[in-house]
Amino acid sequence: MIRIGFSKDVHPLAENEKLILGGIEIPHYKGTIGYSDGDCLMHAVAEAILGALALGDLGKFFPDTDPKYENYNSELILKEVYDFISKKGYEISNLDCMISLEKPKIEPYVKSIRQNLARIINCSYKQVSVKATTFEGLGFVGNEEGIICEAIVLLEKGDYLFDDLD
Repeated sequence: MIRIGFSKDVHPLAENEKLILGGIEIPHYKGTIGYSDGDCLMHAVAEAILGALALGDLGKFFPDTDPKYENYNSELILKEVYDFISKKGYEISNLDCMISLEKPKIEPYVKSIRQNLARIINCSYKQVSVKATTFEGLGFVGNEEGIICEAIVLLEKGDYLFDDLD
């Protein structure tokens, strides 16, 4: 049995904040604002995995009303989500991600991001794709006001039963 999940996460950008994508801190004068550490990419990946099993959104499991998750490391979020689906017998077949950000250029960090994501979700580097695009100066991404990260994931399991998700 295979399951596909998709997610999109959006964060505003502000000066003097850290820019962390896929667990990798990227030097830039602007970074993300978020309740946790603001890792937009990790959030999109974790939510795509949850979505593949129709488990709801990230806020259901990691609510921004819970003080425990304030400044929470997003690697822990993804690890907890992965551990949950792994216990259900699922594995990542492949993960494809898109980062929409005007600046800085992400290409120098893509390999490190892919390696870090693969490590957390216990798969090969070759099963993880990370791409980046700009908005050519258009909209809130183009004006460097925000970032959008999207992820689509394919999960595989041999003997899936719908009632084992509760």
